Amino acid sequence: MLNFKVPDQLDRKEPYVWLASWFGCGFINPAPGTWGSIGALPFGILIYAIGGQIALLVAAVLITIIGLWAAHKFDGAMDGHDSKMIVIDEVAGQWIAMLPAALNPFLIIFSLIAFRFFDILKPWPVSFFDKQISGAVGVMGDDIIAGLMAAMCVMALAAVI
Repeated sequence: MLNFKVPDQLDRKEPYVWLASWFGCGFINPAPGTWGSIGALPFGILIYAIGGQIALLVAAVLITIIGLWAAHKFDGAMDGHDSKMIVIDEVAGQWIAMLPAALNPFLIIFSLIAFRFFDILKPWPVSFFDKQISGAVGVMGDDIIAGLMAAMCVMALAAVI
């Protein structure tokens, strides 16, 4: 059963709350990171459909910059580091993973699976950013690297299908 709960210490009127949680996806349990990645898909598909690969790349860079700010503010409000409710990092990573998928539905789903694989298992260098880099850079960095690794897998699959 899914559970949705916004912690009381967060001000629901603050934009960073809804951006960091990707419009509430991060408040869904279990697996908020997976919900954040799934929540990123429609936006990424729309951005790609309107402006192509370059637009999605620009959007990934912009959401990373916004994510650095939102994750910092969110962690400050929660008195912690890398809250599982912060999923804007999954959005950035998922959009990067989707870059070589074009609008191919099979490759988009594969990008989701590959990204979640790298984000959950955290092989090196994903684990380096997760464990060694503090603050918002660490929050965003491990997902950026996981997204890049997933994108390489999508490119490899796209080359053989």
